Amino acid sequence: MQETKISDKLKINIGLFVNKLKEGFGDDLVSVILYGSAASGEFIDRRSNLNFLVIVKDPGISTLRKGAKIIGKFPEFEPLFLTEDYINRSTDIFPIEFLDMKENYSVIYGKDALHDINVDTANLRFQCEHELKVKLISLRQLYLKSSRDRRLLLYALLKSFTSSLHILRNVLRLKGITPPYKKEIIIAELAKVLSIDIPVWERLLAVKNKREHLNKGSIDRLFVKFVEELEKTVELVDKL
Repeated sequence: MQETKISDKLKINIGLFVNKLKEGFGDDLVSVILYGSAASGEFIDRRSNLNFLVIVKDPGISTLRKGAKIIGKFPEFEPLFLTEDYINRSTDIFPIEFLDMKENYSVIYGKDALHDINVDTANLRFQCEHELKVKLISLRQLYLKSSRDRRLLLYALLKSFTSSLHILRNVLRLKGITPPYKKEIIIAELAKVLSIDIPVWERLLAVKNKREHLNKGSIDRLFVKFVEELEKTVELVDKL
């Protein structure tokens, strides 16, 4: 396992988790791969997710039953159970997800099943545009139904900000730029290629990081500004 910022306690739990997987699946277990912030060194204890790609030979429901029993003992872990065949046939549909995995991962057990997969960026723009448009529709519908519920608006706003930024960092890939990991740097780079309104995104980041607190009126205004900003951004991505 590569050097990370994971605590010794979590490393012990990861070891226990892998041992349980080996006991439960035996020869059907191909590999266990840690990916995301935990593998990149950006992991923050109690705030970041521990994401695992668990590759098995059998994709059936019996595998999920075995997995469910094991996962119940490790609620802080976020495992994704896939087969090698599924991965090889799905990189065209989920380019963002597999590019993200390949970007930061560490093989904990078994085969390095991500090393040789090919992700064609030709499908990347379509996924970025699709997911941003779906997100925009969801935000509009939420505002129509729940504009008076400021807590719900704030929750949806911050969640959409995070996921939108994750999608948009992949737009940097389309521009031939290796996407940074830190959100403030992503925002700065996006401003160069998409002309996003930096103050809106920076303020959302400040709120998310609890450096700024919003009153009821500010939540509504920032929500509206973000939707307008996302509308503009979708148009720019559509033209790439």
